[in-house]
Amino acid sequence: MLTLQSNDFRNKEGSSEVKKRKLFFLTILVVISFILYTYRLFSMQVISGSSYRKQSQEISQRTKVLPAKRGEIYDRNATLPIVVNTDSFAVDIIPGEIPIEKYDTVTLKLSAMLDIDKSIIDKKIPISMRRSYTSVEVKSNVTFEQVANIAENLNDLPGISWRLKPMRTYVESIGSLSHIVGYVGDITKEELKVLYNQGYSNTSIIGKTGIEKQYDMILQGKSGLESRTVDVRGRYLSEEPTIQTPEMGKNLVLTLDTDIQTLAEKALGERIGAAVVLKPSTGEILAMVSYPYFDANIFNMEDGSALYAKLLNDPQKPLLNRAVNAAYSPASTFKVIMSTALLAEESFSPLKTIDCSGRIEYGDRTFKCHIGVPGHGYMDLKNGLAQSCNVYYWTIGRDHLGVDKIASYAKEFGYGQSFDIDLPGQSEGFVPTSQWKERRYHEKWLGGDTMNMSIGQGYTLVTPMHVADMMAMIVNEGKIYKPHFLKEIRDPITNEVIETIKPEVIFSSNISQSVWKEVKEDLRYTVTDGSAQFPLKNKVVKLAGKTGTAEVAQYKNSWHSWFVCYGPYDAPPEDAVVVCVLVEAANQWEWWAPYASNIIMQGIFANQTYDEAIDSLGFRYLSRPVGRQE
Repeated sequence: MLTLQSNDFRNKEGSSEVKKRKLFFLTILVVISFILYTYRLFSMQVISGSSYRKQSQEISQRTKVLPAKRGEIYDRNATLPIVVNTDSFAVDIIPGEIPIEKYDTVTLKLSAMLDIDKSIIDKKIPISMRRSYTSVEVKSNVTFEQVANIAENLNDLPGISWRLKPMRTYVESIGSLSHIVGYVGDITKEELKVLYNQGYSNTSIIGKTGIEKQYDMILQGKSGLESRTVDVRGRYLSEEPTIQTPEMGKNLVLTLDTDIQTLAEKALGERIGAAVVLKPSTGEILAMVSYPYFDANIFNMEDGSALYAKLLNDPQKPLLNRAVNAAYSPASTFKVIMSTALLAEESFSPLKTIDCSGRIEYGDRTFKCHIGVPGHGYMDLKNGLAQSCNVYYWTIGRDHLGVDKIASYAKEFGYGQSFDIDLPGQSEGFVPTSQWKERRYHEKWLGGDTMNMSIGQGYTLVTPMHVADMMAMIVNEGKIYKPHFLKEIRDPITNEVIETIKPEVIFSSNISQSVWKEVKEDLRYTVTDGSAQFPLKNKVVKLAGKTGTAEVAQYKNSWHSWFVCYGPYDAPPEDAVVVCVLVEAANQWEWWAPYASNIIMQGIFANQTYDEAIDSLGFRYLSRPVGRQE
């Protein structure tokens, strides 16, 4: 037993000695490694530091972004480009590459070459940035002659470079496309913070409004890179650059027909308002006009910022797309929904008459029909719609439908809701309810509110797009397809169709087919025997539709003029076209909406230009706007 214990003790003692030796050698190794690394760092930073610094200053790799061209935009026939790219240049400064003592000399000479004031450069490159190696754009839309002049004097212009910056050019023949296509501009710091991880850089050009913004990622393309070795003066040390070729963005084919766009633009004329032309069976927008409009090419001009500021301050609001961004009282066009609701609810026989004496007494108010005393006489539903009799619709709204049912049917037609059209920033409009008024104004909903709502006045607000799609619901007998501008996405090189946009139902109704049939018949009767017979006579296409005149408090003896229609009346939905025109009360009153709608329909179905259409309809003497009301 004693022998075993002695052996164990010697084994443990030997093991302890081994561990001590290993620890000693490991410590020596660590100390030696530390000394070597310390010496190496000291050698690089102190002994050879000046040499390395000189080498890093004299030789560097310069990488230049090669911008990709944005995809082009075409009309529905894919033959005529609406937006194209034109070659242009931008001049940049890397402030850190300019010796401080030469900064003013270099920038003064550059400003003279670019024909700009030196203060513009100083504003873009404040003193705090003058040691920065971040590239700053000094001027875009620079001519080839200016770039050539800079290249010839490059030795005197350290830190100065240029790059290709394709410029967007918009067709000038159709000014009303500006609201649809939009425009592009330099990316802002705020936008870059959001989009940096999606491949954007501080030199990116992005869509600011319209289709340019909505489909920016598709149009953007993929930038390339050019890398070369340069010396401290920016002179190339390598003969051939390493190039990653940029990829052009995809081309877009829109649903727009430029011939119909021109027709609608001229039919509306210089009247503040909007027009929408729609294929109800697919939701394709054939034309959309909002007046006044603007020239998107101003953003390529030297004084573009000043011109933009002028547009912002214009009281006529030319930047506003009135077709989708502005909301109005629907006026008597709302009676189409009222007629549909009455037939669907079967709450009052369409054959039963209501006596219109030109006025209704309710509470402490007198509600007057638009024709005044002695009124329309006895009106059934068909004639009430054709003559747009307020007394008829006041009565059925107040006594037979009520606010909740009216609101429910309005929403079924898409009112008070977004259509998710592929344009940024659209108005949803508004459909009031009794609960809303109590919450908003702390007042009870009254019968007079229902009466106002029944004729499209009061709190209800819609856009021209809403009204056009209301008519599309009737044409399709219970369906509204998502209105859209994008038809196809195509490869810019092969022109191969990459994606085709398919129709999408966004609102549907369970109203019976018999109701839709009767509403269509009544809308046709409204055109042939109603209050707008003369402006709607057309031998080429049978129209069905409804007028509307909305009172506007600030304009005396002037109203919003509405007309919405479809045609051909007896054609299947896939062959039909919906047209909606709004002329604001800001114009002197001339009841132009039905005339403009008929001109558009005549031009489409007779394949005529605007001038041919107005001559065929005998509207030549009426075609010029009478001016704005003072």
